[in-house]
Amino acid sequence: MLKINRADCQPFLTKDGSEIRELMAWRNSPAKRQSLAEASLPPGGKTTCHRHQLTEEIYYFLAGSGLTLAGDDFFRVGPGDAVLNRPGVRHQTWNLADTTLVFLCCCSPAYEHDDTLLLPEATPPPELASSGGSQHA
Repeated sequence: MLKINRADCQPFLTKDGSEIRELMAWRNSPAKRQSLAEASLPPGGKTTCHRHQLTEEIYYFLAGSGLTLAGDDFFRVGPGDAVLNRPGVRHQTWNLADTTLVFLCCCSPAYEHDDTLLLPEATPPPELASSGGSQHA
């Protein structure tokens, strides 16, 4: 058994430009097949559009509000929302709020910079690119 506290995890920038704290992964624990990280985007921030060849990710949103692209679908996201990013599928996240957007990233297999392929910037529909709008486009 192992317990790790968030305060003991140093933040770093991922290849997509988000700041994460790797809460549990092979780099800081005996976990071998998955990783769990807390990501944060400052107000107005965004990740770079990207995909992972091998990794399947689940984003679980804790605080703030934003927009996430998964494949060809845009979703308004906020606390309590979960989004699946399948291997090989492009994804990108924007913070639309005046507060930090915070979400958990569960990756299987574990996150690796080398599995991240940066892609051309996606353009959200105008009706979703502000703090208003529907939940799904």
